[in-house]
Amino acid sequence: MKIETQSSEEMAELCKLIEPIPVAMLSNIDADGALVSRPMAPLQIDAAGAVWFFVDLRSSRVEFLRVVNLSFADSARGTYVSMSGRGEVRSDREQIESLWTPSAMSWFPEGPGSRNLALLKFVPHTAEYWDAPHGKMTRLFAMVAAAVTGKPMSVGEHATLNDLLAH
Repeated sequence: MKIETQSSEEMAELCKLIEPIPVAMLSNIDADGALVSRPMAPLQIDAAGAVWFFVDLRSSRVEFLRVVNLSFADSARGTYVSMSGRGEVRSDREQIESLWTPSAMSWFPEGPGSRNLALLKFVPHTAEYWDAPHGKMTRLFAMVAAAVTGKPMSVGEHATLNDLLAH
């Protein structure tokens, strides 16, 4: 994933947390009011903090992007990020070409010129993260200690970041 220099420390920290995570879960509300999710491979986080993905215009889900959640999880590192915002579909051919990767051929075999290929721009409003950067053994020991002592274990660093659009 390409990450541009961020204008705020909060977004720079979020980018560090999610950069090594190759797949995010994108959730939205469908036409029936149900919450639906699907895996997406992030391509870029631009300087404004927007996360970009390839999307198929034939998907009915591109119509339901007013309220979207994007979540990243790396259980091996103990890192979890949840971002709330909105989605926008863009058909900028020059940007599609610049973000094209060979792995995208699996979904768009016609290449970057596919007429069904577009970009999904996820614009974050708020984010919440949990980061327990210690190794698995340290976290396992903390879980056992919590069970023995009856006191909740420390989950590491946790923060909620609001007004991400203001940056």
